[in-house]
Amino acid sequence: MALIELQEVVKRFDERPVLAGVNLQVDEGDIKVVMGPSGCGKSTLLRCINRLIEPTSGSIRFRGQEITGPDVDLQALRQGIGFVFQQFALYRHLSVLDNVTLALRKLRGCKRAQAEARALHELDRLGLSAQRDQFPAQISGGQKQRVALARALAMDPAVVFFDEPTSALDPLMSREVASLINTLRRDKVTVLCVTHDLALAQEIAERVVFLDQGVVRAEDSIARLSRHDDDARIRDFFRREGPAS
Repeated sequence: MALIELQEVVKRFDERPVLAGVNLQVDEGDIKVVMGPSGCGKSTLLRCINRLIEPTSGSIRFRGQEITGPDVDLQALRQGIGFVFQQFALYRHLSVLDNVTLALRKLRGCKRAQAEARALHELDRLGLSAQRDQFPAQISGGQKQRVALARALAMDPAVVFFDEPTSALDPLMSREVASLINTLRRDKVTVLCVTHDLALAQEIAERVVFLDQGVVRAEDSIARLSRHDDDARIRDFFRREGPAS
């Protein structure tokens, strides 16, 4: 069943098209990965879906409802979409526990005890119970990534967005991110991930979406895109980005 549907989504900045008519579907339970050259619109795509950036035109449907209109409840929309940002977006002056409980208390209206119980469940699930009282400056990059994920999961979203989740991490931490996302797969959490990291894409998704010049050019396995796609530019992208096949 389709959770997210995009039809001819366009986003222009000062008349420059970044998204030029994107068509994309994410089904419930999908681990969907979007790849493409730098500047192709990957991060803009995520931000248009949860309305952090306003699309110029086109249709975006979430859980069957059109979400591009002026009357959409943006707070409710964003509570249904967990977002793990590239730079984690943790509050430096708050502890790990308080970073995770903040949205539960401020947006969901949870009492502190209820919010902390929910947050501690997610922190324990991600192996962070011992870091609950530490601050972001006191934990590693991989741990910050997990705190950001715990914060997203605590809201019980319908889908989790990852924006370049391995860009600031070393190879060991990058493998940890892949393991975390595969844990979400086992728990039937829907994921939409944009990344430049071919190794991550190979670890978490059977098929990838290739975005180029603001449109979806292909969706297939990395092996088929690198060897058999009709477009030489797509073949070259995956051959250049990854190991020879």
